[in-house]
Amino acid sequence: MVSKRAIKQISDSDDDIHKSSSKKTKLGDRSSDSLHKPHHFSAESEKYGIVLRKFYPPEMSNERAQAYNDNLITRPIEELESALEETASTHQDVQVKKAVVHWFKMDLRTTDNRALWEASQKAQEAGVPLICLYILSPEDFEAHIVSPRRVDYILRALQTLKQDLAALDIPLYMETVEKRKYIPQRILDLMEEWKASHLYANMEYEVDELRREAKMVQMCRGKGFSMKLYHDTCVVPPGLLHTGEGKQYAVYTPWFRKWIAHLHENPGLLDLFDAPAKNSSNARQTFGALFDCKLLDAPENKRLSTEDTKLFHATWPAGEHAAMDRLEKFCEEKIGEYGSRRNFPSEASTSSISLHLASGTLSARTAVRTARDRNKTKKLDAGVDGIRAWISEVAWRDFYKHVLVHWPYICMNKPYKPEYTDIEWSYDTAHFEAWCNGRTGFPIVDASMRQIKSIGWMHNRCRMIVASFLCKDLLIDWRMGEKFFMEHLIDGDFASNHCGWGFSASAGVDPQPYFRIFNPLLQSEKFDHNGDFIRKWIPELRDIQGKAIHDPYNRGAGPQAKQAGYPKPIVNHKESRDRALEVYKAGIKRDKP
Repeated sequence: MVSKRAIKQISDSDDDIHKSSSKKTKLGDRSSDSLHKPHHFSAESEKYGIVLRKFYPPEMSNERAQAYNDNLITRPIEELESALEETASTHQDVQVKKAVVHWFKMDLRTTDNRALWEASQKAQEAGVPLICLYILSPEDFEAHIVSPRRVDYILRALQTLKQDLAALDIPLYMETVEKRKYIPQRILDLMEEWKASHLYANMEYEVDELRREAKMVQMCRGKGFSMKLYHDTCVVPPGLLHTGEGKQYAVYTPWFRKWIAHLHENPGLLDLFDAPAKNSSNARQTFGALFDCKLLDAPENKRLSTEDTKLFHATWPAGEHAAMDRLEKFCEEKIGEYGSRRNFPSEASTSSISLHLASGTLSARTAVRTARDRNKTKKLDAGVDGIRAWISEVAWRDFYKHVLVHWPYICMNKPYKPEYTDIEWSYDTAHFEAWCNGRTGFPIVDASMRQIKSIGWMHNRCRMIVASFLCKDLLIDWRMGEKFFMEHLIDGDFASNHCGWGFSASAGVDPQPYFRIFNPLLQSEKFDHNGDFIRKWIPELRDIQGKAIHDPYNRGAGPQAKQAGYPKPIVNHKESRDRALEVYKAGIKRDKP
């Protein structure tokens, strides 16, 4: 149960964010030619599907990205904070009418859901029903490159959520709105139809969503409604952790130390929110039709085959109960050895809760709190090594959300280091297809790629290996790999995926272009020593024994691999490494004096 102390701490944290919002002048669409010219490689971005021109303008120039860094352009989070600040005084004047509404987005759970809890409290105080709402937008799924696997998971999670809410006499109304731009008005229309005056939701930190919510806050005020938004997806809300100079951290380790210190100073941030209170029985009489709302269908371009449907339903049970079962089992059986076993893909030594965090069927707060409560101490950086290591991995998710909020242009196909888009990337389609299909001739890379194509998930060590291979060995634009992952992952989370790829491409926060080049053979030998992971996903190599499994064509097993249909390596790693270093140096220095 959440305490009053925790509510005060969270509210104070939110106030701090609003107070720190700087008063910038928002640049107009034609305020500066140099800031509105597309990037000089924007044609490639469009040609190879990196920039989806159906929804977005051409790739922005490096100068415009730098303008965000120089605080010349208002960040979307600041637009939302400004809207909330402008309307704050009117919230108290809005009288509760016939219902209170909670809008579900990527928070598909009843427990430890701040906005849902706040909405329930408001409804209970006013003695009116709580109505829950979910809007499916096919255009949002397309624009955000949400994989069919993740769409299927979301729809299954909604089914569980609907049942859990119904047990509390709370309806979950679901509807498909074809055009994403109509979502704000449709929600306001539904509120008028239901005679509701208060709308609650948790924040999402991508640019599109922040700008939409800023607009909705003002629209609600115009209608005489109150819209409340809460920080809930992160354990520590974005905007609270700063360097000694008052800047956003761009390196994880010092950020993590500050994250730990902040939670130790504000332990209430790990207090969990109760599920919503039960509606009174008259909710079914007043809003009976909403309880009969049908489950949603996946958009036609996001549907799974019959075979994949069976596989994913069996492999990835959906909903918050499945999430808690997975978390509890991991904490009971594996978390103690997580630090020493997490890097070995053949072992089921990780929690595999990423899909639950991505879709909100589990909160990061619950994950950290559950792990901490298994420890011998309340300190997050002490006690059992495995627990400390796992909490630090969950914290990466917070870090990447904080990065996303402060450097919003990473939502716009730019890396954290904009000048890295000046690198002359390769767009060799044969090499890219070989990588996508697990046919590069590098067994650890190919096994990893076949894993993601099969089950929609990839071990984190493998994600780093295949990403390094694509952008360092093949020199292919890493944003193509980023997109491929989103198209196939069941746990595709924009901030984590983008920043993870930026890390591997040395184009993200804390870039290290001159030594962060993974040797796939050494990675294979170190983390899949016996070749068990390779043999599981590459049937052509199952009969190859010993160390030859890691590099069959150079370790005497070439004839056997060839006969089985496994390809030769498409590049020489040493030569590729040398070429990558030269291209990186040239690209980074381009256009500089």
